Amino acid sequence: MKRSEESAYREYVTARMEMMRRTAYLLCRDWHTADDVVSITIGKLYRHWPRVGATAGIDAYVRKALLRTWLDEKRRPWRREEAVEELPELPTAAEFAVVDRAQLLDLLDGLPPKRRAAVVLRLYCDLSVEETAEILGCSVGTVKSQTARGLDTLRARAAQSD
Repeated sequence: MKRSEESAYREYVTARMEMMRRTAYLLCRDWHTADDVVSITIGKLYRHWPRVGATAGIDAYVRKALLRTWLDEKRRPWRREEAVEELPELPTAAEFAVVDRAQLLDLLDGLPPKRRAAVVLRLYCDLSVEETAEILGCSVGTVKSQTARGLDTLRARAAQSD
């Protein structure tokens, strides 16, 4: 980046920093996360400044980049965690319903063949969705839905047999 472009970039960011912070805060309702989002957005803006800095729609570009950065940050697993006042009690062994092997085999027998195959390949054989789809000759979505429905059926039948 040329010195004149870098100077224009610094002036723009300095002038718009508070607006970006307030916008980010309104999106995420947390000042620390807002600062993270703004810093990532400023980095993206710096990378694209030679192309974007000469256009009239810089503010619109920055708002869009800010929004997309916030959405990306929101998808990150550690952003889904929430602080709580008190830690929950750990469940005791009595609270877990234990199914014996014979009962599990009977429950598996009650599943339709494709569903049973999906559950066994995914959970017992520990295959990926793609590997299971290849073995069963179906789509990845079919494997996911068959596995989910199979597990729901197993849970419901295990609860009924208690």
